[in-house]
Amino acid sequence: MLLNGEFAGANLLAGSGAGGDPGLALMLMNELAFGVAVVTLQGRVVQANQLARQELGRFRVLGAVDQQLKTVCADDARALQDALANAGRGKRSLVCMPVPGGAMPLTLAVLPLRAEAGASPAHAALIFSRASVCETLMLCFFARRHGLTSTEEHVLGILCQGYSAPEIAVQMKVAVSTVRSHVRSLCAKTRSSGVRELINRVAVLPPVAPSVMHEQMH
Repeated sequence: MLLNGEFAGANLLAGSGAGGDPGLALMLMNELAFGVAVVTLQGRVVQANQLARQELGRFRVLGAVDQQLKTVCADDARALQDALANAGRGKRSLVCMPVPGGAMPLTLAVLPLRAEAGASPAHAALIFSRASVCETLMLCFFARRHGLTSTEEHVLGILCQGYSAPEIAVQMKVAVSTVRSHVRSLCAKTRSSGVRELINRVAVLPPVAPSVMHEQMH
């Protein structure tokens, strides 16, 4: 049963599973730039990568107490329960949990997991939304691949956050013409037809996470 309540603590398993090497699976999961967790249909956490454990440990809107998922808001608890029930019927769901303070909402894709073809799902995967469109590590790789200068990489990072050339000029304390010159150079070096294509190319880069500091979960 999923209940809303205060966060008292969490003890998420570092890895488990039947068959193969669960340690290798978790190593792979930890390289992703978004949280991934495997839970039972009753909301008990079986496995979670580092970013998922960090999000659950922060308990902004969703957390875990003794490996059981908990939500701050009762409405979120009902939405998550419904999504897990759908997973038990083999259906996928999307759950959006508003975060107080104007932060980006936490969005979860809830996917049914079957142990074998034709079997009823006994577990669900929770795929957490990414913190940003462009991860720092992949932006750095992209910049190196295309020979961007540090300033061009900086401009590209701000573009990926949705800012316009005039807004970037204010942030960087330079003329708008200077920013536009950098953008033209970015498009030329990456062979992009314009800003939209440039940002799209960055947005679809492999979601590889930078090294994550291990945060203790209380």
